[in-house]
Parts: sequence; structure tokens; C-alpha cells
Amino acid sequence: MLSLVLPKGSLERATLDLFDAADLTVRRSSDRDYHASIDDPRIDKVRFLRPQEIPSYLERGLFDIGITGRDWISETEADVVSLGELQYSKATSRPVQVVLAVPVGAPWQSVTDLPDGVRISTEFPSLTRRFLDSHGVKAMVVTSYGATEAKVPDIVDAIVDLTETGSSLRRNGLRVLDTLVTSYTEFVANREAYEDEAKRAAMEDIALLLRGAIQARGMVLLKLNVPAGQLQAVTAMLPAMSSPTITTLARGEMNAVETVVPKSGVNTLIPALKAAGARDILEIPISKIVE
Repeated sequence: MLSLVLPKGSLERATLDLFDAADLTVRRSSDRDYHASIDDPRIDKVRFLRPQEIPSYLERGLFDIGITGRDWISETEADVVSLGELQYSKATSRPVQVVLAVPVGAPWQSVTDLPDGVRISTEFPSLTRRFLDSHGVKAMVVTSYGATEAKVPDIVDAIVDLTETGSSLRRNGLRVLDTLVTSYTEFVANREAYEDEAKRAAMEDIALLLRGAIQARGMVLLKLNVPAGQLQAVTAMLPAMSSPTITTLARGEMNAVETVVPKSGVNTLIPALKAAGARDILEIPISKIVE
């Protein structure tokens, strides 16, 4: 029913992991294959392409749905429908940013300080020109095809580049002057396909599975038995997403408790629960959470 395009390159592995966690495992003959499949009746075609190209291809109707970054949607100004942010990137769950960066020793403290004729290298020429025009800066914008940080100061005076942690900029003696776009990975659709009722329902199903897989990351299910006398003390210790589920067992003095908690604190939480009177504690991985 739907044709899907996924990002090739730095986002590729994280995207494959997400789809696998959402029970939408992507299958292909090799890592170099641009054609793939998903064993799901809602998806009949899968392709891998550069994320820079995906918004335009979706706008033109070559694919129904795809995953790309808000940065590339902004760069291309593609008319697509957003099905929601997917809070993951190549290294962390934090957003990436398109920033204007200058040498640490440069005298400029804001974008409006940049002199006329300043040379700026970037993989986002359209976005950069619109940003500079909005601040009245007349610059020479040079399209970059990689290794953008290495072009300062010998080739250009500043850069507009993508950063996730800022470490690469710091290693190259650069500091951020301004942020053009804060970008998450985004699930987007062709507008005409989205207006088709059956296709829209399928799109929303897939978006639900992907969001559920992301929400489940870093969470676990705890199951434990608690004597009635210790129930209040134990449940007060549980940092649940919502109220714990409590079931009175056949023996009325014992209760079964289930709750979802962050995995990051389980190493200290379980011993504390045990000390408070909990018994038979189970920690169970979660693949997705659908609210």
C-alpha cells in the first residue's frame, strides 16, 4: 500500500534499529543494497536514499512516506506533511542543530556583526542565505561537500554546519555564533498520499509503532510481590509512568505489583524494594509502549 524511503548514511543504523524495535524489521541482501522490504501488508516498497534528497522526492510523490531531518526539510522547503518527530539521531536521543560557527578568536559576537562579503561554507546553502538575508548580512555562501569544519580559516571565514554534541566544532577551534534550526529526525508524508483515507490510516499505524518503540527505550517492567503490610511503603518508592497496577493475590496478605520504570535507576531501586519488603522481583525488557 505504501512506499517508504529511509535515510542512507549516518542515520541508517539508528533507523534500522528503530524499525526493528517497532516490529517493522527492514530486510535487504546487503548493507550496500538500496532496495529493501518489510514484512508488513501496509508497506510494499522500501528504498534507501540520501536524507538530503528525501523531502523533495516525497513532495513530488515518488514515495508516500519517509524519514529525514527537519534540517533538510527546511533546506529544501519541501511541502510535506509531518507525521511527528522521532526523537533519535545518529549518536543520542537529543536533537541536532544547524549552527553558524566561527573561529574561537574571531571578534564577532552575533550574526549581525559579520562584515559584508564574509565567506561562509555550508551544506545548507538555501537555509543559510535565507537566515543571513533575514539579518541583513551580505555574504559569499559557498556550497560544501563535506569536511566543512576543515575549511576555516584558510578557505572561508565561517561555516554553517550540523552538530549533535558540538565536540567536532570544539576540536576544530570553532564556537557557535547562532543556531539556524533545531532538528529532530521526522516521519513525513507526501501530501496527496496523506489525503487518501486508507493510506493515512496505515501511516498513522506505522507512526504509532515507531513512537512506541522510542518511548520504550530506557524503560523496563518491574513485577514484584508485596505483603499487605509493606504495600504502601513499597509503592511509594516506585517512579511509575502512572499509578502501579496492584492485584490482590488469592492469599489476601500478598499483592502483585507491576509498574514501568527507567532502567537507569533499577540497580539501586531493586535492592531498596527488597529491603522494604518486596519479594520475587522480576525485571522485564520492554519493546514498545503504546499509550
